[in-house]
Amino acid sequence: MLPITGYVDRWSVRPGEEIGFKISVVGGGRYRARMARVLCGDPNPKGPGYREIAVPWALEGEHDGIEQPIALGSWVDVAALDLGPPDGPIALAATVWPTLLAAGRQVVLNWSGAAGALSLGIGPKGAFCRLAGPAGMVEVETGVAPTERAWHDIACLVDPARGLVRVGQAPRKPRLDRDERKTAEATAGGRPGGAGRAAIAAERHDGGVRAHFNGKIERPRILAGTADLAAVLASQGSGKALVGARLVAEWDFALDIPTDTARDIGPGGHDGRCVNLPTRAMTGSRWSGAVHRWTEAPGEWAAIHFHDDDIGDAGWATSLRFVVPDDWKSGVYALHLDKDGARDNIVFHVRAAVPGSQAKVAFLAPTFSYTVYSQYQKAGRQALITERSRAWGALAQAPDGHPEYGVSPYNFHSDGSGVVMSTIRRPLIDKRVNQIHLVDPSPGGSGLYWIAADSYVTDLLSRRNIDFEVITDHDVHAEGVELLSQYQVVLTGQHPEYHTTETLDALAAYFERGGRFVYLGGNGFYWKVVPHADGPWAFELRRAEGGIRLWETLPGESYHAFDGSYGGLWRRLGRPPQALVGIGFSTQGEYLGFPYRFLDGIMDPRVAFMREGMAETALPGTTFGERGLMGGGAAGHELDRADERLGTPPHAIIVARAVVEDPTYQPVNEERRDHTWPGKREDIIRSDLTFMETPNGGAVFSVGSMNFIGALPIDGYDNPVAKLITNIVRRFADPTPFPPPVAAETTD
Repeated sequence: MLPITGYVDRWSVRPGEEIGFKISVVGGGRYRARMARVLCGDPNPKGPGYREIAVPWALEGEHDGIEQPIALGSWVDVAALDLGPPDGPIALAATVWPTLLAAGRQVVLNWSGAAGALSLGIGPKGAFCRLAGPAGMVEVETGVAPTERAWHDIACLVDPARGLVRVGQAPRKPRLDRDERKTAEATAGGRPGGAGRAAIAAERHDGGVRAHFNGKIERPRILAGTADLAAVLASQGSGKALVGARLVAEWDFALDIPTDTARDIGPGGHDGRCVNLPTRAMTGSRWSGAVHRWTEAPGEWAAIHFHDDDIGDAGWATSLRFVVPDDWKSGVYALHLDKDGARDNIVFHVRAAVPGSQAKVAFLAPTFSYTVYSQYQKAGRQALITERSRAWGALAQAPDGHPEYGVSPYNFHSDGSGVVMSTIRRPLIDKRVNQIHLVDPSPGGSGLYWIAADSYVTDLLSRRNIDFEVITDHDVHAEGVELLSQYQVVLTGQHPEYHTTETLDALAAYFERGGRFVYLGGNGFYWKVVPHADGPWAFELRRAEGGIRLWETLPGESYHAFDGSYGGLWRRLGRPPQALVGIGFSTQGEYLGFPYRFLDGIMDPRVAFMREGMAETALPGTTFGERGLMGGGAAGHELDRADERLGTPPHAIIVARAVVEDPTYQPVNEERRDHTWPGKREDIIRSDLTFMETPNGGAVFSVGSMNFIGALPIDGYDNPVAKLITNIVRRFADPTPFPPPVAAETTD
């Protein structure tokens, strides 16, 4: 655990609204808190340097801190379940698809009460039963390891009349090389009963839970009144009710899939609540493969995939809460924390109380991408950055050094499955300011991503005395085009990769209404995400079909649980980025930067405003962006290109281009049809600086490079890249409509 850290309850807030911070101090004790508006988040002394403005704040000073735990692992909490009198047989049963037997004994279904506990689970030595009853603890297991990633029915039965506890397992598909069907038994002196609670995919213990299950669970049940274990297993395998047994509870995971509710179809209605965002809408034991969308046959998706490193809402108590003062200017803010020299900061965004009242220029913080990338564990990253971070006075923390805060959709779970869920309700220790993310390969480079990198944009605006407000993806998702329409021009950050249907619809409508947009990043508008039913504090990501991805969805699992929609690339969903902003993801390579070269398009009268004060430099054939604080140049890492076949309007002007020769830059997956290259290098491995007019006097300018904004601060923001963007923002902020382009004359 970090000595001090925390998280905020939302990404943005307006003056007059309340905001809360959840803070944990290891061991407890006093800590200091202060507030600042961040001008530049880069700690590099060879760059612009970290800059902030202290903000008067009523809570500044010392506070009493408490240690707040992180409890990883998903499970289902059933708050109340009465087993009845302990005088008859009781059975637990479930169908499971285990994925990590090496993790040891893992509990599938557990009941606990004042008189004892009963657990059914599975592990390296097969199904097991653990009974804590009147006569003490009894454990019994089958002794035969089940096959991972295969379906098995398991059950245990306690028979007080015979003084036995039995456990059994049966594979749905028998193996030819060995028999996995097995039962075992032990003597037991009675069983617990009466009022209690149940847990699925974990076992209650000492006020918490333990022994988290890794894998899929389907149809967990509790039955009373039968002493026939073989019949219980047969009933589990057939999916039919067991004649002669009384159903105490049966949780049907095919119901309420978009929610956190685990519905009990038994007579008691003992519904449970999913904790820590397990993955729903997962294929079950009866998936036929005939349909792939779970909404068409929910019963075939009656499984939930649980992981021991899932996390949803950490559930920390609020440590600091206040109403944002009316005089706070819109911008990027950070709550700075200090405990005996250990530091952290928590970033949030302050909006204008009335959108557009402070400025007609808006910086759109890509908070969806911040959320999805949060806690992205890259092996060795913390060790790599520590020395430089300390030398620069920056935060020396990275997710691989603190796996206790969970994983990102750019990681795998401990069982090897891809991470589908992301959440803001936990410490996002790599989404800070005054933080680097890698040792930049270029001399004097900063090595930034995300929030710290995006501050180059707001720093440029501040230095050029261009008033601006800050809004976020979350705000656009909630308020749509009506929010965007309050601004003359909207600018993005470095990497606006993840979007919902709502945010893309809002942007498209903004363009139709004459809005102006400056896309200052690369690999933008690429993947679809779907928010949790309670709002975008959590996202679901299904990496279907193609795309640059570290993992892919398994067959039958490409539709989102939260809304039933198909996942994957927006390009595959009929909304390629080129059709929105003129360019789209084309190539990816190492974190290296290269220069651009102006093309003939820079001389087109339609873009004359771009050349203001640059008549001697903005000429066809002239290079620029040769230096940068991210990779050493303006064009790098992830690049976008124009392509009319994918929606770039024919009237778009490419004013500059970078063709990258570095061999690490390869075509993105969706460009390939087979093992060969899809075209000439200059057709694919490039970034196009692209301008296009939009309806009703609007316009879009797109750069298509993740490293582009790293070239803004060179020479104190006095360089061609910074001048070009300044000219564009000033013209876009001018309400004078952009005239539609005149069609070129043709001759017969």
